[in-house]
Amino acid sequence: MKRGKRYVEAAKLVDSTKLYEAKEALETIEKMPKTKFDETVELHVRLGVDSKHADQQVRGTVVLPNGTGKTQRVLVFAKGDKAKEAEEAGADFVGAEELVPKIEKENWFDYDVIVATPDMMGVIGRLGKVLGPKGLMPNPKSGTVTMDVKKAISEIKSGKVEYRLDKTNIIHLGFGKVSFGAEKLLENYQVIIDAIIKAKPAAAKGQYIKSVAITTTMGPSLKINQKA
Repeated sequence: MKRGKRYVEAAKLVDSTKLYEAKEALETIEKMPKTKFDETVELHVRLGVDSKHADQQVRGTVVLPNGTGKTQRVLVFAKGDKAKEAEEAGADFVGAEELVPKIEKENWFDYDVIVATPDMMGVIGRLGKVLGPKGLMPNPKSGTVTMDVKKAISEIKSGKVEYRLDKTNIIHLGFGKVSFGAEKLLENYQVIIDAIIKAKPAAAKGQYIKSVAITTTMGPSLKINQKA
């Protein structure tokens, strides 16, 4: 695979045989040639668990102290007072049953997160096949099925992110933008890593954190020295 000139220049700054401390890795990213857009800084954590087993799932949410750098568009499924509360709290879209055909038939996905009150889950259940594969299905574990829609919207807008294992036992998520600088990115990194370590399942045996890597949207990967 042929790499662009900027990637090649960035790769020259990275020692692929080295395990970096998180701070040094983020300082290295800061020195890399810039793209025309503000790249997302991504975290990839391979865990020593088996996601096929229910008692070895790792999933949760955390509010990043410096946000994600991305404006999250929130859709809320609610009625009556809760719909009004959602509008006042700054939800981008609010509705109920009338949104189902819009999502199903018109492929409407102009939002990043869905919040729902528990009484609306029967309605949203019909959208499982559409929302599930996109990771948009509301879930009580991630705080997106709740009666406290105001709090949910506030947290999402201020930098709440969800971490969860994929089928290969890796957690992937963005935790800020290159423009944040190493210090703010390090604060965000530490909050996520601490949360993942705290979420270690009792059933997990052996080494919990197998490997950690940090990369940017278009950049090379840096391996991190991270103890569980």
